[in-house]
Amino acid sequence: MPKKNLSKETESFTEKSTDFETKLDNAKNILQILMNPEITLQDSVKAYEKGMGELAKAQKMLEEAKIKINEIKTT
Repeated sequence: MPKKNLSKETESFTEKSTDFETKLDNAKNILQILMNPEITLQDSVKAYEKGMGELAKAQKMLEEAKIKINEIKTT
């Protein structure tokens, strides 16, 4: 069975979203794409990179929120 080009699907998840929950949803959706046995190796690598980028951004947002909460607690 020929491999399917899914790069257009992964591109839609990297729009300029600033919402933490959206970043997590994007990563989950990319994971679903990666689980597709028809995805090409090249598209897998691209999707993985984008998914890890979304998770890194979400992690940074979480860290910033924790700092802000700690600042509020100490005032």
